[in-house]
Amino acid sequence: MSRLAAAAAAALLLVGCSATPGASEGLGFTGGDGTVTLVPVADRQEAPVLAGNTLAGEEISTADFAGTPIVVNVWGSWCAPCRAEAPHLVEAAEQLGDRAAFVGLNTRDLDAAPARAFERAFEITYPSIFDPDGELLLGFGQLPPKAIPSTVVIDADGRVAARVLGQVDAKTLVGIVGDVEAGS
Repeated sequence: MSRLAAAAAAALLLVGCSATPGASEGLGFTGGDGTVTLVPVADRQEAPVLAGNTLAGEEISTADFAGTPIVVNVWGSWCAPCRAEAPHLVEAAEQLGDRAAFVGLNTRDLDAAPARAFERAFEITYPSIFDPDGELLLGFGQLPPKAIPSTVVIDADGRVAARVLGQVDAKTLVGIVGDVEAGS
């Protein structure tokens, strides 16, 4: 790989997948730089209920996990940073066990087949809602997932508690969930 090609690849990884296939200006996607935002308990707003069919064809809703912190990861099979992040999410889900529910939100994949292949390749054990048009992303008011990948942590009371724009590693995500559990 030439130096120019390597530099371009590195720049793409740093920027994230802001130019998503079919992205609309209404969603206002930006580049993800790994910025973590924690919302003080008193300022948290109710999270939208995300519901739909999983990539396996089963119905699911974040309401199914009421009373438990929920980690919602927004991803697409076409997104290089999502592929780099996937093993970290699997690791975080394993470390957290029953302390948090994980739900993927597969967006902008027009066909579920590449998304299912992504899940198999990275051994994703938690369900992902298939949201090809990105409609479910519009429900986040206070702290929207404006980059792909993005990760939103919903506290046990159903309120948006934290967001990471761009890739997140397992250690950071486990720490965020711990902070949310502690009421930080």
